[in-house]
Formats: sequence, C-alpha cells, structure tokens
Amino acid sequence: MPQFDHAYYRRFYHDPKTRAASPAYARRQAEFIAASARYLELPVKRIIDVGCGVGRVLKGLGRAFPKATLRGIEYSDYLCERYGWQQGSVVTFQDKPFDLVVCNDVLGYLDDKQCSQAIDNLAALCRGMLFLGVITQEDLPVLDEERTDPDQYLRKRAWYRRRLRRHFTNIGGGLYLKKPAAVPVWALDQLDD
Repeated sequence: MPQFDHAYYRRFYHDPKTRAASPAYARRQAEFIAASARYLELPVKRIIDVGCGVGRVLKGLGRAFPKATLRGIEYSDYLCERYGWQQGSVVTFQDKPFDLVVCNDVLGYLDDKQCSQAIDNLAALCRGMLFLGVITQEDLPVLDEERTDPDQYLRKRAWYRRRLRRHFTNIGGGLYLKKPAAVPVWALDQLDD
C-alpha cells in the first residue's frame, strides 16, 4: 500500500506533468454526476465522498447542490490534517445512508477481501446513487503509466460487476442506483452485465 502523504498527492493531484486528473476534469466529473442526479429527479440532501482526496469533486457537488450536507471521508492522515476531512476507511466507515455516494480511485488499493467488504459497505452507505471510479485490467491499453499509480490491484471488470449487481443497477458512466431504485430508469438505460 502506498504512503498517502504529501509526495503522493503532489505527484498524482498537483503536478501538471504527473497528475492523474486536472481540476477541470474534477469539475466536469462533478457536473456529470449532478446532471445525472437531476435528470433522474433524485433528491440529493446528503452527499458523501469516501476517499475524497483533495476534495475537488465533493466541492463541485456542493456547488451543484448548495443545500446538501457534504461529508468528506479520507484514509490519509495527511489530507485529514490539511483539509479537515474525517478520517476513515471505505471498508469500515459507517453512518446513516446518503442520497449520493462518491468513491473514486479507492477500491484499486484494496485486496480482494477488503474490496468486497468495501462494496458491501458502499451499498450500506447509499440510499440513492453511487458514482464509482476504479481502474480494471481492461483499462491497461489506455492507461498513462506516468499518471497512474502502479501500486494497485488491477481486477477484471466482471469481478466488480458481479459484486456491484448484488446491490446496484448499473446505469453507465460509473453511476449505479441502489436496489430497489428510488427513481424509475428505462430498461434500455440499464447496462446488461
């Protein structure tokens, strides 16, 4: 497991030459998630980002839903001290369910057992929609090795989908609705697994 310290976040978040995603990308991601929730008429009053990093997506969602309560959960002691996030793990953090749960680029750092537990825990934290980002083996041809942390477990897409479908309906773009869905989604808008 890597050290989630100042050097890690400088490389993968702040240095334009090596960062995994730009601040503009995080804004677009938040806009996409918010637009999807609005399109589905999903009420969003409570938002949690589990593994929120420096908080760019969470802050973008806060702008999109200014009346919503925001929670940033982060494993890194360094980020919790710097940004004031609540320290916690996607595997064990508990709270009452949220309307919108974000978990981006976290599950790849967990072994299979922890990752399965984390998916079950995300389901327990979610009562509406989950945005999940994780690199799979099928992504290898398009990964930029300079901007991707190699210290991750690269599982097959099917491994994740089997575990996610127990709790969620996949509606594409990294978005999943908690079963049973609180809002109607047409059959063709659901991805077949």
